[in-house]
Order: sequence, then C-alpha cells, then structure tokens
Amino acid sequence: MSIEEEIIQRAINGDREAFTYIYDLHFDKIYRYIYVKVRSRAEAEDLAQDVFIKAYEGLKNYKWRDLPITAWLFRIAHNRVIDYLRKSSREKKVDLNEADAISAGDPVYMTEQNFEVYELKNALNKLPNAQREVATLRFISELSISEVAQTLGKSEGTVKALQFNAISSLRKLLYGKINEY
Repeated sequence: MSIEEEIIQRAINGDREAFTYIYDLHFDKIYRYIYVKVRSRAEAEDLAQDVFIKAYEGLKNYKWRDLPITAWLFRIAHNRVIDYLRKSSREKKVDLNEADAISAGDPVYMTEQNFEVYELKNALNKLPNAQREVATLRFISELSISEVAQTLGKSEGTVKALQFNAISSLRKLLYGKINEY
C-alpha cells in the first residue's frame, strides 16, 4: 500500500487529520484551477471549499484505482465549475471588476503585472477547450503530465500533444500582442 493510498484509507475511515493533509496538499491547485475558470477570487474560494466538502462527504464512496486522488478532486472541481457557469449564465449580474487592495508596492509594476495576467487569461480563452484544460491543469494547477492524463481520462501522449499545441498557440497569441505595442 502506497503512502497516498494509506492516507486516503485513513481519511475514509474518519481520520480528520488525514483528510486535512489531503486538503492542505491539494487546495491551492484546485483553487487556481477554479479561479482561471470563474475569474473571481471570492467565487473561486467558495467553489474550492465546496469541492472539498463534496469530497469529504463522498469519501466513503471513493475507490482506489491506482489513480492519484487529485484526479478525483479535479473531476469534482470541473463539475462544480460547470454547475457554477450554468447557473451564473442564467442569472443577471453586474460585473464589478474585483478590486485588489493595494497597500504597498509600485503601482506601475502592479499594473504591468495585472495586464500580463489579463493578456494570458485572454490568450487561454482563445485556445480550443482541450488545449485550455491541459494548459490550465499543467501550468496553473501544476499537475504532472500523468496527473493531467488521469484527470482528463486521456493518454499521456495525447496530453503531451495538447500541451505542445497549447504552448505554440499561446506563443503566437502573446507574441502577436507584444508586437502590436
């Protein structure tokens, strides 16, 4: 039995420390994945918390299949994001761009950094869905090729090809933008 499998089994058996370990280990990756999809810090935090609540509630039904628990967590996160986007597309919302509290720091640097993040998000949104999913999971959620393959139910070769194409497309999109300025 692997260490991960042992921790998961302890969590299934009701060991809260084991589940807390799983939460601490994976929360940031899940949050980043969700944030890129919903573009709201508050909503991403709420949805990430919801993912772990659903995981905790569904842990009794979790079956070890030689897949890392991240694949299961990302599947829950993916489903929560889809539910959220469906619900929010039906509701009328006033977009109040999130204001970052700036208490210190160089405003020019922070503006440039925010612009770069904005440009990257726009470029990611222009990618085909499969490439965007792979790029998001690989570079924002920092999953390995193997973990992305297991999460998406694709072969590692397919994930590598999608990653290569995503990077090529992002370079073209971002490099083209840089040359316009």
